[in-house]
Amino acid sequence: MSAPTSSHDGSHNGVPKGLILLTVIIGTFLGRLDQTIVDLALPKIITDFHITVSHAGWIATAYIIANAVFVPVWGKLGDRLGRKKVYVIGFSLFIVGSVLAGFAWNLSSMIFFRIIQAIAGSADYPTAMSIIAFTYTDEKERAQALGTWSSSFAVAAVFGPLMGGFLVDNFGWRSVFLVNLPIGLIGLLMALSFIRESRAADTKKAAFDFKGAAVLGIALSALVLVLDQGLSWGWLSLASITCYIVTVLATLWFVRIESKHPDPIVDLKFFRNNIFVQVITNNFLIFMGLMGCIYLIPIFSQIYMGYDATATGYLFLPMAVSLMVAARLGAMLTGKVEARWVIMFSTFVAAVGFYMFHTIDPRSGPWAIALPMTIMASGMGFGMAQRTNIVASAVPKSEIGIASSVLALARNIAGAFGISIFATVLNYSTNGAVLRIAQNSSFHGTTAIQYMQYVALIELKAKILAYHVVFTWASLLVLIGAVLAYTIKADVQKGVEVHVE
Repeated sequence: MSAPTSSHDGSHNGVPKGLILLTVIIGTFLGRLDQTIVDLALPKIITDFHITVSHAGWIATAYIIANAVFVPVWGKLGDRLGRKKVYVIGFSLFIVGSVLAGFAWNLSSMIFFRIIQAIAGSADYPTAMSIIAFTYTDEKERAQALGTWSSSFAVAAVFGPLMGGFLVDNFGWRSVFLVNLPIGLIGLLMALSFIRESRAADTKKAAFDFKGAAVLGIALSALVLVLDQGLSWGWLSLASITCYIVTVLATLWFVRIESKHPDPIVDLKFFRNNIFVQVITNNFLIFMGLMGCIYLIPIFSQIYMGYDATATGYLFLPMAVSLMVAARLGAMLTGKVEARWVIMFSTFVAAVGFYMFHTIDPRSGPWAIALPMTIMASGMGFGMAQRTNIVASAVPKSEIGIASSVLALARNIAGAFGISIFATVLNYSTNGAVLRIAQNSSFHGTTAIQYMQYVALIELKAKILAYHVVFTWASLLVLIGAVLAYTIKADVQKGVEVHVE
């Protein structure tokens, strides 16, 4: 094996670093885009498959569970077998799953093919982050690269609704899956051509932790399932309580397994690393807010402001641009400003963006959505490189793949928590507001139609006020993340050492 070589002209082992970064960005963007773009196809899928809305929900639920379960597995395999190898396998399988989903003939086949997509897509994050850390050995360059790459997550979430609406309206629901074929083939060819193989230098020779992976899968499946279905089941229903119990028992069992395994799938020592835990906590809080916001804002803009899906996507474009620009600017501060101050400031700005939504109204113009989203995204993007770079530098160099998979897992679970909590708060706040408004209102009409209008206006006002409550709490949640960022004390100076084939 030869050592990795990086030259001053921006190349790595003879390959321009920018091409390697662009390669993994395409993979990450495509995988994250797939999570959001499919939602817009669900109404047409429901019609074609003659299924109910609740049945269609399992298409998304199955994807979320499979994606969460396999992220740690791919992270460990990448460290052990080689990051390029795992990345290419995952990318290839994702393309196959996408094409199969595009030709699904009923609900069962669609769920099965979406699970294939999810398993394959979960390989991207941990291996891509490791590839970037391996390619960019200079700490400042690495921070900028990680910031640019990380911004592709939120950008994909923005472009999902925009592209999905156009594809479904013009080419049918199958196009949202089949579009992954040409783009995916380009990304796969780039990966084969530009990425150099790497793996952890001191990977242990112990047997793979299959038992730990299986038990972790059980715990994550139960947790994600109750977060996804708890509101419709009832948080204290038998099904929900069963999921709580399974999650707790499986987690305890997992901890016991990992504490004894010589090469665990998740090294529990990570959670004794204060810097790692602090950054994960900050990421968790801010992604709860982001995913909850991205979930609710399109609903509000389409139901209450009258925008269609494509127009709503346009409202998110300033957010995408500001996030990419802010990520690059924040990365440039690496080594110049202490990371915690950058993360603290950025998280505070994101909280301000969330708070600006607390007065949103159906009569508001488009900038009532676009401006807060832009401010929120600027805050998120500004600290994104610092967060990711700290995680890449604060763990043993032989375990960067699994460390990045833990970060990805935290973001996925945070998104599930955010959507679940926001939806629950919205539901209960609406019910409470209806009672308060009704108690303080008087009906002066004389006909049944007037009374129906009276009730409808109360319900509308209650729902608007509920959104105000949700975004007020969301801003407080992210503000807590800003305060906690003060405790992050990281001096990121070490690089990542790997073996190269």
